Amino acid sequence: MWLRTILAAALTLLAWPSAAQPFPDRPIRIIVPVNPGGGTDVFARKLAELIGGSLGQPLIVENRAGASGTIGTQAVIDARPDGHTLGFIWNTPVTAAPHTLGARYTLDSFTPVLRVGYSPFAICARPDFPAANLQEMIANIRANPGRYTWGNEGMGGVMHLAVERVWRHLGLELTAVPFQGAGQTLPAFLGGHITFFGGSLTGALPAVRAGTARCLMMTTPEASADAPGSAGLASLGLEQMAVTIWWGLIAPRNVPQDRLARLTSAFVTAAQQPQFAELMAQQAAVMRLETGEAFGRSIRAEYDALGAVARELNLLR
Repeated sequence: MWLRTILAAALTLLAWPSAAQPFPDRPIRIIVPVNPGGGTDVFARKLAELIGGSLGQPLIVENRAGASGTIGTQAVIDARPDGHTLGFIWNTPVTAAPHTLGARYTLDSFTPVLRVGYSPFAICARPDFPAANLQEMIANIRANPGRYTWGNEGMGGVMHLAVERVWRHLGLELTAVPFQGAGQTLPAFLGGHITFFGGSLTGALPAVRAGTARCLMMTTPEASADAPGSAGLASLGLEQMAVTIWWGLIAPRNVPQDRLARLTSAFVTAAQQPQFAELMAQQAAVMRLETGEAFGRSIRAEYDALGAVARELNLLR
């Protein structure tokens, strides 16, 4: 009896330093499941910069691209749920990929932490493309079935599903070419390897501002003031097909609530700083903060809607 008591006391003493250890006790890793250079990467790095040393540890951004974001997202989900590994993602890996790409995870495999905002997807042409507006672009494509290509952020992704639905409704035939984010799509477009850039307006802005791209179609109902000459889906009577790209932070399932609360507070504080709002405005993004359960409900609603689109397009896996 006395031996068991001594052993129990010893185990308690051994466990005490670990239990009392402050969080975080080592650098926090933010996995970004896309190549450097696009909006997802830019926003993640700015948040890490603004948080700085407020958590007592550095934040390290790690790009892990592939399979429309599912490789990096799976790495977040598989990480130890201790709060030291997070993911900064766009919507495709969680609202489209589980339907179309055979992702191994579900919406119950991770914890939504924070959505920071959204932006339209855009279809952009080079200045020499023979169309001055969206209606002329559609007429040109219709007159040349199968001639043109459009880049996107991955087959079976949010944009691919959304834009293919529009193409099919309009009776247009184009070849989709998948990339791993705007960091790849934009150079291919500017290099003349694809006819149209397809991706977030955020990713296209450098070319728009340089005069090397004209974004003619937005996937929101309305046009964008950041893309002169653009038109939204309402101009085609298709406002019900509107969709956006959004960005947000997720964590592995079962991170302790006190740690999750501290992380949420730090990221919300960073997102509310003027520097981040300025960056989002510069990148043609709309700030719309949403945390925890509210963010989770938004993810679920989009997941259900895109599942219906994937079924309609016979892309379910």
